[in-house]
Amino acid sequence: MDFDVCIVGAGPAGLSAAIRFKQRCEEEGKDLSVCVVEKGAEVGAHILSGNVLETRALDELLPNWKEEGAPVTVEAKEDRFFMLTKKRAWRMPTPRQMHNKGNYVISLSQLTRWLGEKAEALGVEIYPGFAASEVLHSSRGEVTGIATNDFGRAKDGSRRDTFTHGIRLHAKATLFAEGCRGSLSEGLMKRFDLRKDADPQTYALGFKEVWEVSPEKHKPGRVWHTIGYPLDSSTYGGSFLYHMEDNKVALGFVVALDYRDPYLNPYQEFQRWKAHPKIAQLLEGGSVLQYGARTLNEGGLQSIPKLTFPGGALIGCSAGFLNVPKIKGTHTAMKSGMLAAEAAFTALSASAEASTSGSAAVNLDAYETALRDSWVWEELEREKNIRPGFKLGLWGGLANAALETYLLRGKAWSLHHRHPDHEALRPAAEFSPKEYPSPDGKVTFPLSLSLYRSGTNHDHNQPSHLKLRNPRIPAVVNLPIYAGPESRYCPAGVYEYVADENGRQQLQINAQNCLHCKACDIKDPTQNIQWTVPEGGGGPAYTVT
Repeated sequence: MDFDVCIVGAGPAGLSAAIRFKQRCEEEGKDLSVCVVEKGAEVGAHILSGNVLETRALDELLPNWKEEGAPVTVEAKEDRFFMLTKKRAWRMPTPRQMHNKGNYVISLSQLTRWLGEKAEALGVEIYPGFAASEVLHSSRGEVTGIATNDFGRAKDGSRRDTFTHGIRLHAKATLFAEGCRGSLSEGLMKRFDLRKDADPQTYALGFKEVWEVSPEKHKPGRVWHTIGYPLDSSTYGGSFLYHMEDNKVALGFVVALDYRDPYLNPYQEFQRWKAHPKIAQLLEGGSVLQYGARTLNEGGLQSIPKLTFPGGALIGCSAGFLNVPKIKGTHTAMKSGMLAAEAAFTALSASAEASTSGSAAVNLDAYETALRDSWVWEELEREKNIRPGFKLGLWGGLANAALETYLLRGKAWSLHHRHPDHEALRPAAEFSPKEYPSPDGKVTFPLSLSLYRSGTNHDHNQPSHLKLRNPRIPAVVNLPIYAGPESRYCPAGVYEYVADENGRQQLQINAQNCLHCKACDIKDPTQNIQWTVPEGGGGPAYTVT
């Protein structure tokens, strides 16, 4: 199938790009085609975010979004920021970046579904349930589109009765909006050396639950953030708690993946946080509606790679536009998609072969120039030194954050991320095993129950999308040296060590549990785990997240 533009990923960035491209077509009377492929079973199924939306990009993209029924209705009304100790919550001044007047507490999954409807109304072709598994290249090395995964292969790779070949989608411009740690995007960064002048990306793993709480405890628009307990002062992280509509509260906990202790279990730290008296008093008597987990980019400006290559570009979290101190990335992701769409439209319009199938890939360098001249770059530059400042620990990081926020504003120097997250993990012999409390079934829960609440599902009889580059490494390196950290950092119980017929511990991969968070691809100490896409339609089924 041939298109003028192909977009990989129906998230906020990809859909904003598609909408803006078709808007430009309407404005200029051009008949150009655009398709979006999405590995989730439906648009929004894989969208997870603790989200207070800054509407700046939405205002630019769809100025009448209120009148058109966008699911953006709960205004943020109360900002509070707490330092937690084991039993107490100390209220602190709310950092300037976390002031949310004019913003909205939303479900990003619902907003993404709405954006999908807007895109389709403009003539965008959206293909949910199709996982992009391969980048297509011309003989000159240009990106010329993508191919989707085959359907109906058995676990051993053989063809089942339901086998169907994947589809090759050819395009003159291909935009990659896969989200954080996208598998194709990572391959493109290596092929075109896009990280040559950028710091290594650094990541965090975020957990989220949506609760229905007692009406008397619900305060629509209330926004809380916490730092401190249960993490130690050398581990970066924190939490959010957002009151949505209809007695729903979105809450989450974030752990930076540059932690050192292989015994740390991020899911269990999330449970400990919920059991804190300040949090538990809100949740007691309520019920969990949904659970999910996802990694997020934390590198900021210094870790943004080169964005373009022959025939395509990286947009949204594939590139990493999250503003970490602000704890917001939807508005910057959307704007990046819009700017890439503008560049693609201009390049295609200027080409004499713009409407001819199979024409040469276009150059999108104007996108990178436009983004560097936009408010996205200005915003990220202002905050660039705050997250790397926490390499100094909690108190050093807070001091640096205050200095950067109120005085330097990113103008004096640049702090850097020197090493990828997997290099931070230290041998288990340097630490002691951690004992975590048993779940109480009221506020804290076993991982198996949380996983059920994610709605995740994969056909068991398909090839595993989680590959070991060397199957021997877990038993001879990860387990004896690092105490099998993949059995703890995975938020879905995908990895576990079990005894084989000879009593030796071997790594078992339960790929059907996968939440597509990408933590394994990031944190594995030997970089032996490779995350690839499963059959389209598998994975979590988020709705209110």
